[in-house]
Amino acid sequence: MSQENVASKKSIFSSVSRLKETKVLTFCGMMGALAVVLGYVATIKFGPYIRIGFSGLPNQVVDYLFGPWIGAIFGGTMDIVKWFLSGDGDFFPGFTITAMLGAVIYGLFLYNKPLKWWRVIAAQLTVKVVCNLILNTLWLNLLYGQAIAAILPGRIVSNAVMLPVDTIIMMILLAVIKSSIKPYFDKQR
Repeated sequence: MSQENVASKKSIFSSVSRLKETKVLTFCGMMGALAVVLGYVATIKFGPYIRIGFSGLPNQVVDYLFGPWIGAIFGGTMDIVKWFLSGDGDFFPGFTITAMLGAVIYGLFLYNKPLKWWRVIAAQLTVKVVCNLILNTLWLNLLYGQAIAAILPGRIVSNAVMLPVDTIIMMILLAVIKSSIKPYFDKQR
């Protein structure tokens, strides 16, 4: 294994220690509050199984800035918090696992790596296929007994439509974060 790969793995796992920093916890708290607000004002539901929204953007910022493991903790926590606050549907831990896995995927593609279009597209596509189409469809099937063949076509269409939209929004957002907020967190601790 090359020195660069070893350093990258150490960097990814050592990022968890940043949870001790007040500025990191404060920023994660602000992103959590923003995610809750966006969940209420920027989400459109098409029936019980298709939801288009932007409350995941704060999660993606956390994944980009602090890595996959802090992102997974944040994503899992926010999934539970948003469920408690919304009172919408039944709680199912599979959705929490999916939120955590999505954070790990975004973090692995983006954390401490150059911000490139191909990385954002690959991260978005991987999350949409693995988390949204496969896992969340499976969880809906287990939770509500809905036939996968019945709900999958609508989910494929909504994820296909949102892929370019989410990719462009994420790239623009992370470019702004890279130039304005990231330098503050990159300073020596």
